[in-house]
Amino acid sequence: MNYFVFIILCLVFWLPSAILHAADSNTVSSSTVTGTTTVDRTPSTAVSPNIIINNQDVCVSGISGGVQSGWFGVSFGRTIEDLNCERLKLARSLYGMGMKVASVSLLCQDTRVFQSMMMAGTPCPIDGKIGEAAKQIWDKEPYRRPDYHEWRNKKENHDKVVELDTFRSEDDTKSYNEGWNPYE
Repeated sequence: MNYFVFIILCLVFWLPSAILHAADSNTVSSSTVTGTTTVDRTPSTAVSPNIIINNQDVCVSGISGGVQSGWFGVSFGRTIEDLNCERLKLARSLYGMGMKVASVSLLCQDTRVFQSMMMAGTPCPIDGKIGEAAKQIWDKEPYRRPDYHEWRNKKENHDKVVELDTFRSEDDTKSYNEGWNPYE
């Protein structure tokens, strides 16, 4: 998309100047003209789409823009979702309905929250387990962690990584790393 916009902008600004320079010639002519000339032409405009989000409870932002030359105009518009905002709103809704464990579990999908919970000694819920029972599952199955790739690269986890790689077949590791999750 960015490449396409770059090409269009180059054509808009470079092509007219190349045509104007190509029109130079060494021919000299003179003539006398009397009278008035009226040019009635309004300038061209590129109108960008107007993206209005009236609701404060929407986790979407809108951007738009446009460029116009004498002959050619381009405009664009797009919305951008804020996934972290959505996660916070969903967690707040779950908490408001009395589902505190589900709310924390949803927040734990963010690696920063997951790591801070582990550092605080209160592991994130997993499979309906909380506390020490959840910690045992996270220790036994670290590939389910949201920060699994960071966890694998830590020196203190080297022995556990070697143990996991030994007991898990290479096909399972490849398929999980490619996005396959046996628990879905």
